[in-house]
Amino acid sequence: MKPVRIGIVGAGGIVRQRHLPGLLAIPDVEIRAIANSTLESAQKFCAENALNAEAVADWHDLVKRDDIDVVWIGATPNLHKPVTLAALAAGKHVFCQARMAMNLADAREMLAASKAKPELITMLCPAPHGLQSGIYFKKLLSENIIGELREIRLQNLNAAVLDPHQAAHWRQRKEISGLNIMTLGIHVEVLQRWFGALTNVQADGKVFAPQRKDHQVEVPDALHVLADFANGAFGVLEFSGVHPGEITDRLEVAGTEGLLRYDYTKETIHLQHKGESRWETLETPEALRGGWRVEADFIEAVRNPDNKCPYPTFEDGVAYMAVVQAVNDSLSSGRREAVATV
Repeated sequence: MKPVRIGIVGAGGIVRQRHLPGLLAIPDVEIRAIANSTLESAQKFCAENALNAEAVADWHDLVKRDDIDVVWIGATPNLHKPVTLAALAAGKHVFCQARMAMNLADAREMLAASKAKPELITMLCPAPHGLQSGIYFKKLLSENIIGELREIRLQNLNAAVLDPHQAAHWRQRKEISGLNIMTLGIHVEVLQRWFGALTNVQADGKVFAPQRKDHQVEVPDALHVLADFANGAFGVLEFSGVHPGEITDRLEVAGTEGLLRYDYTKETIHLQHKGESRWETLETPEALRGGWRVEADFIEAVRNPDNKCPYPTFEDGVAYMAVVQAVNDSLSSGRREAVATV
């Protein structure tokens, strides 16, 4: 089998913990080059992971190499568009980390560039939420186990930025993260996968520690979003990085006949029928159980270009970036804002 040769731009935590082990487990996949924030950090990454790969000082040089088929982007959002556009122009397949782009306009540019090169595979990193039992959860919804949908409630609560004295994380720096706010985009990707499009949003947020050492923070520490879905459901989305209690990451769906809850942290699904107080635990059938197959799905698509591009596509990314854009527009205007169509 012809090897798939990969160049990695941005070798941070998720590349080290998830992508690299997944790629190295696939036969005939070769990591040829690494470009990181500095040449020294790229060399360190290669040495620590025993990679027979070349550390490259400038990602521009990496994407031009003739011995690379795939550019794997693990960098922060400010690099997603420029690296994607350069890689596609050089004839490389592109895998890009989540938080697709700095804003909707950049995401649309990435999508347009991918459509101009239909022979190349492009994919975004999916959110980990729901990969294990998402097929089963969607099946339950399709069977109307809780009747007609009424409310969709999402809670993503943690203490990531609770300490006001800690330095600003890159996710709190707009010059790096753009309009992305906490885990808004990746959660919206999952919601749209299961429930379809959000049509408009009303958002409010608060920065509790606006000055973090030498950085003025504008990205909210807590965010509440009210949303309408095209299917008629009403959404309440709550995000917090200043929640001192137990980490909460769950989705609860209310229908005319009951409640369905997916606890992402424990990977459990619970059902409560109308008029009852007891929650029933639903076991995911083995035949419907999924998992993290991100790297394998992408490489399989590269090797079999006639196959459908793996999820999430760049179109899916533009769809969630449209919601991220609308949320930011609502924060600025104080009004309910329409979500742009892809």
